[in-house]
Amino acid sequence: MISIAEEICTGCSMCLKVCPHGVWRIQGEKATLVSPERCIECGACQLNCHDGAISVTKGTGCLVTIIREDVLKIKTAHDGETCC
Repeated sequence: MISIAEEICTGCSMCLKVCPHGVWRIQGEKATLVSPERCIECGACQLNCHDGAISVTKGTGCLVTIIREDVLKIKTAHDGETCC
């Protein structure tokens, strides 16, 4: 599970830079979750958020991604499109 306290976010965009799946966008000078379903719960955004605005509870996100991409051969592009 991933969440952001937008009132704490300063819009530094570090989360965009470190997220491997394009979960974040800057909207209105704040980071916004635009594709939380693509989050693999790796925690990179939380670890690199200098403001402490992002919270990631590690779950099965990485496992689901491994199954989808390695076992089922379903690739998810950063723009949200899936391809085989």
